[in-house]
Amino acid sequence: MLSVIIPANNEAGYIEPCLDALLAQDPVPPVPVEIIIAANACTDDTVAIARSYAAQVQARGWRLEVLDIAEGGKPNALNRGDAAASGVLRLYLDADITMEPAMLAQLCAVLDRPEPAYASGRLVVAPAKSWVTRKFMTLWQRLPFMTRSGVTGAGLFAVNATGRLRWGEFPRIIADDSYVRLQFSPEERHGVPARYLWPAVEGFDALVRVRRRQDAGSREIAETYPELVRNEGKPPVHPTDHLRLFLGTPVSYLVYVTVMLAVKFGDSGNQTGWSRGR
Repeated sequence: MLSVIIPANNEAGYIEPCLDALLAQDPVPPVPVEIIIAANACTDDTVAIARSYAAQVQARGWRLEVLDIAEGGKPNALNRGDAAASGVLRLYLDADITMEPAMLAQLCAVLDRPEPAYASGRLVVAPAKSWVTRKFMTLWQRLPFMTRSGVTGAGLFAVNATGRLRWGEFPRIIADDSYVRLQFSPEERHGVPARYLWPAVEGFDALVRVRRRQDAGSREIAETYPELVRNEGKPPVHPTDHLRLFLGTPVSYLVYVTVMLAVKFGDSGNQTGWSRGR
């Protein structure tokens, strides 16, 4: 069985496209599918919307369980979802992600192996509304770690049964995606061709806030789990890369550098614990 675990906090504006994309997936025989939505501390209609999909999920022969969790926090939601899941394959999916129809079948195929394995699809940044976000993400998608480092897994990653044994509960940290990815060496991380849309935050201030949180998450993992850093596998950015990026997209390069300088020299505030990206 494949268990799709979706942590959700006030995702009423996103959960429907996410579930629609799931229900539009190509068949994955002979793998049955269950969807576990771990709604946590929701004050909007996330739970009601999710439960309204019960008949559609049942029509596909799948199972749906919606957990209405009073306590907030993504790590707790992931752990509660894991506890409710029964699949030997686990897909962890952010509620604002939509994916191409071939995704589940391709993930199941690449994870069908006895050795530990991690897998994800091809991340595509969703169209942004703000000019600064469009320019920033244009450059971000051309960085070496996006073009040469293989599988990023941001917002969507899956593991097989032996892979899931690599860690116990999700710890209360900022970067849960990175924590799982770094449980696996680059050779154990597998990319599939299917694409998924990953939404970026809108505007300069939001980009700075999220980038600062991501940097704090990376530092937290390096300090708390130093043994995982050996699995990073991200290529460095060389001076020739900077020149190539500047010459290729000069405006996007300047926007990216401005945001990163604001991240580095601005007020970092309180970056402890998990917080929402948007």
